[in-house]
Amino acid sequence: MSTVTLRPWQRIAFDQFRANEHPDFLAVATPGAGKTTFALACARATLADERRRLIVVAPTSHLKVQWSLAAHRLGLQLDPDWAPGQGLARDVHGLVTTYQQVATGDAADKLRGLAADGMVILDEIHHAGHERAWGDGIRRAFELSAKRLSLSGTPFRSDSAKIPFVRYDVTAEGDLAHSDYTYGYADALRDGGVVRPVYFPRVDGQMEWSTPSGDVLRATFNDELTRDQVSARLRTALSLDGDWIATVLGQAHDRLRQIRQDQRDAGGLVIAIDQDHAQAIARLLRNRFNTTADVVVSDDPLASKKIAEFTANDRPWLVAVRMVSEGVDIPRLRVGVYATTTSTELFFRQAVGRFVRWQAGRPSQKAYVYVPDDPRLRHHAFQIAEARRHILRPPSEGDDEFSPDREFDSQANVDDLFEQLSLFSVVSSTATGVKFHTVTESGVQMFDPHHFDSEPDPTEPVFADDSTLAIELPDIPTDSGLVWWSKLSIAEQKDDLRTRNADVAKRLVDITGWGHARIQSEMNNLAGVSKVSTATVDQLERRLRYSESWLRRLKRG
Repeated sequence: MSTVTLRPWQRIAFDQFRANEHPDFLAVATPGAGKTTFALACARATLADERRRLIVVAPTSHLKVQWSLAAHRLGLQLDPDWAPGQGLARDVHGLVTTYQQVATGDAADKLRGLAADGMVILDEIHHAGHERAWGDGIRRAFELSAKRLSLSGTPFRSDSAKIPFVRYDVTAEGDLAHSDYTYGYADALRDGGVVRPVYFPRVDGQMEWSTPSGDVLRATFNDELTRDQVSARLRTALSLDGDWIATVLGQAHDRLRQIRQDQRDAGGLVIAIDQDHAQAIARLLRNRFNTTADVVVSDDPLASKKIAEFTANDRPWLVAVRMVSEGVDIPRLRVGVYATTTSTELFFRQAVGRFVRWQAGRPSQKAYVYVPDDPRLRHHAFQIAEARRHILRPPSEGDDEFSPDREFDSQANVDDLFEQLSLFSVVSSTATGVKFHTVTESGVQMFDPHHFDSEPDPTEPVFADDSTLAIELPDIPTDSGLVWWSKLSIAEQKDDLRTRNADVAKRLVDITGWGHARIQSEMNNLAGVSKVSTATVDQLERRLRYSESWLRRLKRG
């Protein structure tokens, strides 16, 4: 038996989930609120009622590892390395996979059997509507599950695709996603001790670029332009061929240095357009501002490791494209630069969510995200504090010009546009005035840049009776019995044991001259293991002992 203490919203949502008789439950909570802890507490209680498997579906491979570690801290063991070609080890409660993996090959059919009558947690469920194959995959894989807990921090979509396992209310305005529990950014700010207040320094500028016809256009962010000109203006500002981005990075770096005087490990994040842009920004930070900058891109096999290292160290800057737009938890981030042409509200909210993580015990919690004063981004920033439910409908001609539902806001269309405008080129860009506003529980407030620094920081919450927030949950056995507490999760222990087994196998190959496959087969036979991928910790330890003994005998002989 163990005790888990929840935040007030988590306890209310937990009680509602437990009382819900429907197989589906959608919880919408702002980034940083603690959706993972809430979901795993629900899973512990559900698995305690009846022995079930638990499957978690996450947006990215990096988040698979985060979910596995978070589950371990709450007494559940999940395999983040599961593949469709293998079964499930007997010493875990379930597995973590991704939406992409579910939609690949026969994974959905394999998961369909594993998830039957089990519990599924669908993290950031809006991804299931991102691609039709993803939605079809999770529908096929999990329609037989007894319980499906869907989570989202951004409960809306910029298209009309309905999301599997989410109920919809039909209204005069369109189909409205039905959230069983909603906890918005404004609610979290009001409670205190959950999220940070985020300030948005918006930087104007004078941008100049040439068009395919040879014309040279000049505009600030306040000038009215056509759709293609709006996109060209933003790309001009973010180009390393002009001065706008260098000026903004300088302001952000000064802000970060000021914060690091009180918080030595405070970090900054730049969200770039693409990999080349990210590398160029990192070089600019290093060469002009003499500061280190790590780069994380999606096709780097070490990307997840780099994010984990940056989370734990005190290096000042991280430059990324999309790797840290959602779900990644780096609480020390205090300063951001939104330097991407992706202008959808969904992506903007996900990006800003990286800076709202509350750090207990910090005297100052304010975070700053520098953004171009582009009207679309300005609109998104103004909307962050609104605790609203989102209508899922296709764009119409009556939509506001800078609505996130507008077709020209999609990154795909922006990329297509610039392929067509191959003669587009940046002439110059200069940053000018900086405007400051913040989102609070009472709405958007404008501030003089020298005034908001003197604003009082939010205080830590004080709960009169924490006993109402605590829940007692029994320990959940796996198919091989109870898993005794260890500092390392089952997945981490297996990673270490597999590495050590592989090292012994290599040495046996060198001594015997046998092929690698024959050595692996013999090691399995010695320990009575059928597959290393589905072996338990005990089996891997036995395999290692017997193989080391075999190696010692060969060396003596």
